[in-house]
Amino acid sequence: MRRLAAAGLILLVAACSSTPDHRVPAVRVSDAGVALDDTAAVRETLYAQLDDWRGTPYRVGGMTRDGVDCSAFVLRVFRDAFGIRLPRTTELQAFVGEPVEDRTAGDLVFFKTGWKQWHVGIYVEEQRFVHASTSQGVILSDLRNPYWAGHYWHTRRLRMD
Repeated sequence: MRRLAAAGLILLVAACSSTPDHRVPAVRVSDAGVALDDTAAVRETLYAQLDDWRGTPYRVGGMTRDGVDCSAFVLRVFRDAFGIRLPRTTELQAFVGEPVEDRTAGDLVFFKTGWKQWHVGIYVEEQRFVHASTSQGVILSDLRNPYWAGHYWHTRRLRMD
């Protein structure tokens, strides 16, 4: 009887500790956008988006050039430039695609900036990413910056099969 109880306890603990599959789909809404597997075109498109959005102030809940938050900026770039619909929040965007170690243009980079606070940007090249900064608006930043390096969480890549 003790063995049966121990086995049951092991199964219960294993079941409670398993991580559910939180993947969220990205949906292609247009074929007019740049293909994510064309690294050079993605990089060029991201720099063009940076030029268009640069200096747009950060605004919680904002989705326009009058003010934008980080997840809305990512959502707008992917929708407008790549024809891909992403979830609205950073929390949900953090489960789109697959985690990767090696970054390439168009990957989503995530940061834990506080308790239950996350930040997202889009990797461009050479450790740089574009994002909506709370202090400077839409800018290009470096992952090697001590702040970003200290808060880095993970990188995800979208696969549009």
